[in-house]
Amino acid sequence: MASATRSAVVVLAILLLVACGESPAAGPGSQPTSGQLPAAPARLLVVTHTAGFRHDSIAAAEQALTRIGSDSGLFAAEFCRTAEDVRTRLTAAGLGGIDAVFFANTTGNLGVPDLQAFVDWIGSGKGFLGTHSASDTYHDAPAYLEMLGGEFLTHGSIVEAEIRVGESDNPAVAHLAPAFRMADEWYRFRSIGAKTVLLKFERNPPDGLGAAGEAVDLPLAWQKHHGNGRVFYTALGHRSEVWEDPRFRKHLLEAIRWAVRR
Repeated sequence: MASATRSAVVVLAILLLVACGESPAAGPGSQPTSGQLPAAPARLLVVTHTAGFRHDSIAAAEQALTRIGSDSGLFAAEFCRTAEDVRTRLTAAGLGGIDAVFFANTTGNLGVPDLQAFVDWIGSGKGFLGTHSASDTYHDAPAYLEMLGGEFLTHGSIVEAEIRVGESDNPAVAHLAPAFRMADEWYRFRSIGAKTVLLKFERNPPDGLGAAGEAVDLPLAWQKHHGNGRVFYTALGHRSEVWEDPRFRKHLLEAIRWAVRR
């Protein structure tokens, strides 16, 4: 009789656990592991303020980055568009909660209140991404250029050219390997420091700078570390059509994923 009573108690306990939505195997206070919970989207601050030449493609850049973030669920794009935005957002307080900053075709001296503090913020473990004229930004600031890994020197006319992939197993360029063709404005750089070159020219493009087809080794996209931070740069993005190209959007998506460590 006692055995039957104990069995009834066990059955009742199991039924109560099921009614409460818990498994009988779950211990007191057990919680889903962090790996089972979807990660919140990263916060990407996109800077499109310019203090020099302003590209017509900036509107397309903003639209593309908004769409890449919403379609992937990887990040939410916030925008820093004016000199006042720069003064308030690119500060210790304004960067609170931001995972990475993206300089989308910026130019000139942007007016960051404390540029060294911003560069140090990246080095603390944050992400930085730049497209095209991000390398035509802060020519007078060695700390920024060293963080970026290169400085724009000049460019020729807009032409289509063959681009070679330097790291075919890197997700940011694997879909482009071993080579692809695209029309854009092609930068020449002063290279600064060590970096992993993702895209490059092995033959000089026919854009009026140097002999077309001549063997060269010209970097176009790279990634590197700055302290504990991650830095990505691509020279592509002068034309609005490039920002609308699915190949370029994939290039950026995977670069952002790497920069925000997701």
